[in-house]
Amino acid sequence: MTTEEKRIWGIHTQDDSLFFGRSVIAIGWARMGNLALIEANREAFKQKYRGVYPDAKKGAIATAAGMLYRFCYEVQIGDYVVFPSKSNRQVNIGVIEGEYAYDETQPEYVQQRKVRWLKHLPRTSFSQGALYEVSASMSFFMVKNYADEFFAALEKNFEKSNLPEDSEDESVGATAEDIIESTKDFILKELSRRLKGYDLEEFVADLLQAMGYRTTLSPHGGDSGIDITAYKDELPPRILVQVKSQDSDIRETTIQSLKGAMREGDYGVFVTLSDYTKNAQRYLDSTPIIRGINGTDLVDLILKYYGQLSEKYRKMIPLKMVYIPVAKEDME
Repeated sequence: MTTEEKRIWGIHTQDDSLFFGRSVIAIGWARMGNLALIEANREAFKQKYRGVYPDAKKGAIATAAGMLYRFCYEVQIGDYVVFPSKSNRQVNIGVIEGEYAYDETQPEYVQQRKVRWLKHLPRTSFSQGALYEVSASMSFFMVKNYADEFFAALEKNFEKSNLPEDSEDESVGATAEDIIESTKDFILKELSRRLKGYDLEEFVADLLQAMGYRTTLSPHGGDSGIDITAYKDELPPRILVQVKSQDSDIRETTIQSLKGAMREGDYGVFVTLSDYTKNAQRYLDSTPIIRGINGTDLVDLILKYYGQLSEKYRKMIPLKMVYIPVAKEDME
């Protein structure tokens, strides 16, 4: 079987010594027992997983059962595996030499396969995009986008990345953008899932306070169309805010209701997790005293003022500040 016909898998672990000391790769889910006893199809694995982990969410069941099924039945002897170890921060590449085996002596990593480690290379040998792909959040996965780069690392004359020393890694920009977009997706999903109606109004009021505004929430059940009143300081202008958590796009007539509640000298802000219809966007463009904030705009503001949000909302949307590489032109 040629390299082109083989697949390359990625794996993570919290027990580097097991992988190196016993020349294996392994995943957990010890309560699933011997996977070879489960019928060899994904639906059977899902059914077993639901029985073992009854509180698991639907998406988690599909993801975990899929990983277990692949590890047991899809991986073939002769396939390759990439393991980025944390203990020495190396990228380890091996060839799988054993069928699936269940090791009940292990406290957690009972699902195993024998592997022969071929290369142990520094992370600097690979592009940022390749490192990002094998740092996926899943425990076990197929490497697709940068498989060729890891296959190339198996060649005898491979020492480090073939990029000239004075050139820029072209994958850096794409990798940074992927991280940013996935973070934005996470924030918007959490807002949509956890904040509806009055809860979203309270969050927007907290965000405005983080931005330096004084805010007052309108009483629940009011019919004025105004959810929040905000001031930048003790003096006018008054800013009237309407918040909608609906999934559908906002229509022009809805924004007009905000305009109708405004007095001379007021400014308006309309906040939605979704977006605006074309007519609504045209209305906003022609009405400069009202600013429309859609889901994307709201996430951008959250990222900008995240550190000033109340602890309640930082716990609801847990983020960690990190530095990521970006393309040089983005710094200019």
